[in-house]
Order: sequence, then structure tokens, then C-alpha cells
Amino acid sequence: MAVLKVVEILANSKVGWEDAANNAVKEASKSIKNIASLYVQEQSAVVNDRKIVEYRTNVKITFEVKR
Repeated sequence: MAVLKVVEILANSKVGWEDAANNAVKEASKSIKNIASLYVQEQSAVVNDRKIVEYRTNVKITFEVKR
């Protein structure tokens, strides 16, 4: 039986939500091994002068714990 853990990460990007999700995986993979999946829980954006200036995403990353 595999043991899986889930961590919640907030990430951002100036480019878009997909890039923010990629940034979450990139940063998480620096300290977490065996990442199996990503669940985008929530998306938001910062607006300034009628333009989106920052994309934000709240993701859950699932990884397998090796024994």
C-alpha cells in the first residue's frame, strides 16, 4: 500500500494561472520528491488600472512517501 501526502501551496505569476501552477510544482519539487499530481483548488488575480497584473492559484500537491 502506498502512503500519499497532500500539501497546499499558494503560487503566483505575472503570465497566467497555468504558469502559477507550474511555479508551484517547480518550488515544491525543491524539497518534495515523488510528486504525483496537482489539484488546482482556487484561482484569483490582482487587478491594477483595469488590467490583471498578477495571477494567483491555490493548489494541492500530492506526493508519495517512500518508506
